[in-house]
Formats: sequence, structure tokens, C-alpha cells
Amino acid sequence: MGTTVSEIREMLRLANAEEFAALERSLSADARKGVVSALAAARKRLAAEAAEDERLAGLYAFDRSFCTGDGDVVVGLDEVGRGAVAGPLAVGAVVLRGDRKIADLNDSKQLSPEKREEVAAAVKEAALAWAVCYIEPEDIDRDGMSASLRKAFSGALAQIEASGVSVDVVLVDGNPLGIDSRERNVIKGDSQSAAIAAASVVAKVERDSLMRELSSAYPQYGFSSNKGYAAAEHIDAIRAFGNSPVHRATFCRSFMQESLF
Repeated sequence: MGTTVSEIREMLRLANAEEFAALERSLSADARKGVVSALAAARKRLAAEAAEDERLAGLYAFDRSFCTGDGDVVVGLDEVGRGAVAGPLAVGAVVLRGDRKIADLNDSKQLSPEKREEVAAAVKEAALAWAVCYIEPEDIDRDGMSASLRKAFSGALAQIEASGVSVDVVLVDGNPLGIDSRERNVIKGDSQSAAIAAASVVAKVERDSLMRELSSAYPQYGFSSNKGYAAAEHIDAIRAFGNSPVHRATFCRSFMQESLF
């Protein structure tokens, strides 16, 4: 008895590129619709996997392009929460190991919440070092966002170096901050750099977890869903209840003023 379509479909589903090439040759004369469609699906899957492998390799190669020696250590930094009206500003910092590629690593905004959790866990497990530095709302109100960003980026870098990791290249997402002589700025770095992407994911997951905790203390603002950003329901809550201790007062003035008219 020959191999069934179901058995062939399962073999093709699990086949790597080399195995698929052999199966494709052996099945070239099989005209069964189920086999033809299974071959097409396997081709599509393998093409997508190859493209993802190439994308991921490009992220790591981008980081190495800034190095002058094989032993140079690269740290990536990225911020989360800059535009929020409640909760802290967070900056993540990550030093990756070049020999341990992290599957699905990407800009945190390109990942679902569930996938971000998975990738963040993988980053923490595989990274040489990682850290998150928070700047609290009252400090943002007092110092302003520009100073707070510099403080957060500097703080995250200091945490990495305090862990004993000596850094040679500091990749920062966005515009120049002038925090360090090793600083290299990358516009949209979270989609180009492995280390910056990892920092964006870790910072996002850590800050979101903190905002869920704050939601328990201040349930009326819906922090678990809006994460401190100015969603319509959040603005309505600010107008109804005023600011909480974790709101950025300077960011909320316009909402409060509007409620007077």
C-alpha cells in the first residue's frame, strides 16, 4: 500500500529545506490534489522561514557592522512610555550573545503581546546582560522629557556596566542624546538592530507588567489595557477622578482644562 496523502502532508509539514528537496523529487509524478497542495504549502513555509532567517541574520550583522574588533561588545538601548500620560518612562538595555540567535526577535511594536512575552523571556535567558531603567512621573514633570530620556538611557547603560560587562559600542534608538562617547544613533533602530530590538521588547514587557500592577492600585484608569497612554476612556477617567499619584501632571493639563468648559 502506498503512502497516504495525510502521511505525505505530515512529512512535508516537518521537512527542512534539504528534506523537502528530496520529497519534492520523489513526489514530482504524484498528481493527487492533496499532495500538490501540500507541496505548495511546504514551499511557502520554507520560503517564509528562509526570509525570516535572513531578516534575523541582518539584525545581528547590523550590530557587528559597528565593531572594530571581534571581541567588541555591543549594547542596544530603547525607550518605552515616552508618550504616556501616566506611569514611568522606561529604557531597556541589552547585550546579546552573537552565537545565540533569538527566534522572532523584532521591534516590540511588530509583535503580539503573547509573542513579546515569549521573546522577552528568550532575551533574558540568552543575553549576556539586560536592564531596565525607570524615570518616575514626578521626575518627568520636574525635569522635562529631554532630560528624563538622557537620565534613563544613562541609567540603563550604567546598570549594564555595573553587572561587570565592559561595553565597546552603545547603539541608541532615535536621535542623538550625547550620553556617552561610544554612542551610535540609529533611526528606527528597533527594526534594524538585534540589540535595540531586544531592548525594546524587554522594556515594553517590563513596563506593561508594571502598569498592570498599578491598575490594581488605581483601577478606575484602566492601566492594564491602556498602559498609561491617552486612550479615550483614560482621558474620561482623568476628567472624572483627576490625576493619580502616578500621572504626569504636565502631560494631563490639557485634559483638565478642557473639562472646565
